[in-house]
Amino acid sequence: MEILRTKWVAMAASIWIQCTSGASYTFGIYSAALKSTQSYDQSTLDTVSVFKDIGANAGVFSGLLYTYVTSNRRRGRGGGGGSGGPWVVLAIGAIQCFAGYFLMWASVTGMIRKPPVPLMCLFMFIAAQSQTFFNTANVVSAVENFADYGGTAVGIMKGFLGLSGAILIQLYETLCGGDPASFILLLAVTPTLLSLLAMPLVRIYETSTADDKKHLNGLSAVSLIIAAYLMVVIIVKNTFGLSSVANVVTLVCLVLLLALPLLIATRAHRDRTEKTVLPDKSPLIISPKAETSVSQSSADDSLSESMNLLQAMKSLSFWLLFLAMICGMGSGLSTINNIRQIGESLRYSSVEINSLVSLWSIWNFLGRFGAGYASDAMLHKKGWPRPLLMAATLGTMTIGHLIIASGFQGNLYVGSVIVGVCYGSQWSLMPTITSELFGVRHMGTIFNTISIASPIGSYIFSVRLIGYIYDKTASGEGNKCFGSHCFRLSFVIMASVAFFGFLVAIVLFFRTKALYRQILVKRLHRG
Repeated sequence: MEILRTKWVAMAASIWIQCTSGASYTFGIYSAALKSTQSYDQSTLDTVSVFKDIGANAGVFSGLLYTYVTSNRRRGRGGGGGSGGPWVVLAIGAIQCFAGYFLMWASVTGMIRKPPVPLMCLFMFIAAQSQTFFNTANVVSAVENFADYGGTAVGIMKGFLGLSGAILIQLYETLCGGDPASFILLLAVTPTLLSLLAMPLVRIYETSTADDKKHLNGLSAVSLIIAAYLMVVIIVKNTFGLSSVANVVTLVCLVLLLALPLLIATRAHRDRTEKTVLPDKSPLIISPKAETSVSQSSADDSLSESMNLLQAMKSLSFWLLFLAMICGMGSGLSTINNIRQIGESLRYSSVEINSLVSLWSIWNFLGRFGAGYASDAMLHKKGWPRPLLMAATLGTMTIGHLIIASGFQGNLYVGSVIVGVCYGSQWSLMPTITSELFGVRHMGTIFNTISIASPIGSYIFSVRLIGYIYDKTASGEGNKCFGSHCFRLSFVIMASVAFFGFLVAIVLFFRTKALYRQILVKRLHRG
């Protein structure tokens, strides 16, 4: 069918894959089962968790593979299908996902002998590494298909990745009956099957039409509806609880909502077909011939400006972006990693803490989606470079960290929302800025290299800062600490780090003002 060979169906397929690709965000569901069945102490479990973070963020190989398998298309051999294309990257991600989680499940259930700790770390790394393959294929192909609205496209992709943890937890609560071991098997099977089924639809088209923005707005509205629905479900479950029948009903409703992107794709295809048949009734429509010319011009521009990883690393802008991400991603990830302990120290109830942890995915989504959408609007309407919004979010994150440090009643509610939104925004701004500074050809490799800033920052701030200071202040039974002083110094320091990231982003903003002026002029000329 012709409709299956459109960039809108490719976008819908990528959204569905992203919805289940964030399995690394659900580690807390099965970590206790992993610890007990393998006889791990807490430090050993933390070591396994570190390999999860490394695997989920160190996606250099997936970027290199994407560049290689899509090179045939760039030489003029088609639209990303055939013997190469995004589907290859997705297929390898599916294989890794199944292998890693299946071997973990087999270890937890006793199907195989307890593996040595280094081998279990390898299983975890392989499983988490699949996330970078899914993410690279979906994000970069979306940027190539919607070059003029890359911020919105990346925001949607990254937003659904942020929601994937909440979606997978809904599957766990409905299908697994509270059994963490079954959930590990579900993580092995669900993302793998979904990726294998949807990957033939993820292709690169590089066309641009007058209706792109309208239909992207439709997908944006759908993503907001799904996020709002999940937020309501999470709050109701954590506050009142739901029966098994109610869990099934909420899951069915969620699946129906996730089918809406296909409705948007169908509408986009119908609009394009009607305007092709009746071109005289809409003077704004780009003819097929003109559309090909636009896409070819866009591809030529991208090729002439693209840098590879080594060339990008020789640029000061690369290191400014990397440093800003250590400050933003690192301090944000450290906050969610320790939010349960912070809540306990401030004597929040278990229901309150569970709500805070569950709702983090919603704030994360709002940041990812909102920053992508807002940065496109700011660039197109005001001509403001994206690093300016990055600086604004890092400055706001500074305030969020100070609110958590303050310890006033209800501070964790306010602080977690601010930090969660600002943390999520980095994940959509950074890949889009990368594509604009260094080009699209090697975008997957470069933005995955910069993403390593997240686990580096998390290690520095979680282990060397928060963990160290907490252990120094903790006392009494269980070596626990209660009171606002337990984390105050840590978050004051992280607020200073976020403010430093703000200053770095301001420098990047001034360095790239001329470049963004050229980008805006080029897009206006193409329009």
